[in-house]
Amino acid sequence: MSTHTEHAPQGREPLDVNDPRLSRFDIVQEGARRDDIEIVHYEEQLVPGSRAERRLVRLVAAMFLLTGLAATAFLVVYIWWPWQWEAGRGGDKLYTPLLGLTLGLALLGIGFGILTWGKKLLPKEVSIQDRHDQPGSPEDRKITGETMLYLADEMGVRRRPLLGFSALLGLAPVGLVAAAPLVGGLISNPHKNNQMFTTGFKPAEDGQKIRLVREDGRPIRPSDVSAGGQITVFPGIEHGVSNKHADSPTLLIHLREDDAEKSRAANERVGHGDYMWGNYAAYSKICTHAGCPASLYEQQTNRLLCPCHQSQFLITDNAKPIFGPASRRLPQLPIEVDGEGFFVARSDYTETIGPDFWERP
Repeated sequence: MSTHTEHAPQGREPLDVNDPRLSRFDIVQEGARRDDIEIVHYEEQLVPGSRAERRLVRLVAAMFLLTGLAATAFLVVYIWWPWQWEAGRGGDKLYTPLLGLTLGLALLGIGFGILTWGKKLLPKEVSIQDRHDQPGSPEDRKITGETMLYLADEMGVRRRPLLGFSALLGLAPVGLVAAAPLVGGLISNPHKNNQMFTTGFKPAEDGQKIRLVREDGRPIRPSDVSAGGQITVFPGIEHGVSNKHADSPTLLIHLREDDAEKSRAANERVGHGDYMWGNYAAYSKICTHAGCPASLYEQQTNRLLCPCHQSQFLITDNAKPIFGPASRRLPQLPIEVDGEGFFVARSDYTETIGPDFWERP
C-alpha cells in the first residue's frame, strides 16, 4: 500500500511544472502548495491488483450492471406491459408496481455502486487549505489540467476497465428511462380510441343516454337528493363504478333556489345554459390540479374543496377555482331526466377531465 505525506516548508522555491522528471502527483502536490493547501495525509486504500481490490471492483461492476438490467426492465414494462384496466386479476394490476420496483432497483444500484467506489476504492486524502483570490496563470492552468487527469487516474478506470464498461452499460439505460416519458407518445399513441377525451358518460352507439347511478348501480331520481345536498354518481354502464372508468365520478348537487339562479346565470355566460336540470348541477369530481377527489362540499358557501392541496371551487360560478393551486374550473356534465324519471347525461363532458395536460389548447 502506497502512502504520500507532505509538509510544505515555508519559503520554498516553486517547482518548474514543465520539468519532465516530475510525476503527475508531483505536479498535483506543487499545485496544492501554490494554492496554500497542505496535504496532511494521502494513501491508497487497497494494493493495486490485490484480491481485495478485484473483489470490490466486481461488486461495484455488479451494482452498475444491476442498474442497467433494472433500467432496461423498466423500459420493457413501460412500453410493452399491458396497462389498460381489465376485469379480474390481469397483468394490468402489476403495471405500476413493476415500474416502481424496476426504477427503485436501478436507483439503488447507482447509489450503492457510487458509494462503494468512493468509500472503498478511491484513495484517502486529508488536506488543509487557506482560501485566497488570485488571477490564474498559464502554470496554474497546467496544474489544474494535470490535477484533473490525476483524479481520473485515481478513479482507477484505466487499470480497472471492468468499472468503466459496467458504468457505461448500467447508466446508459438510466438515461433512456429519463427520456421514456418524453418519447413514449412517439412509440404508442396516448390518445388511441380518443381515451383522453371521453368518459363513461359518452352515449351508447345507438344514441342511448347514460344514466347516473349510485355506487351500488341504482339509478337516481331528483327526489333522492334533498335541497343543499349532494351525491357522488357514476355512469350506469358495465364496470362504470370500477377503475375502468376512474375519470367518470361526478358530484350531483341539488342547489337551493337562489343558488341555482346564480348558477344558471353563470352557465349562460359561458354557453352552458342547458347543462343544468332544474336546480340540479353535476360537476366532475376529479380535481383539475392533481387529479385528487374534490369531494368536500360546503352547502352554506357552495364551495367544493379538494382535501389534497386545498383547492376550492365555487359551484355557483361554473365551479371556478377561487383558492389553492388549481387553475382550471371543474368540467360540468350536461344532465336531464329521462322518461322514467331518472337522471341521465345529455352528452359526455365537453371538456377534458382532471389536471391540465400539454396538448390542451
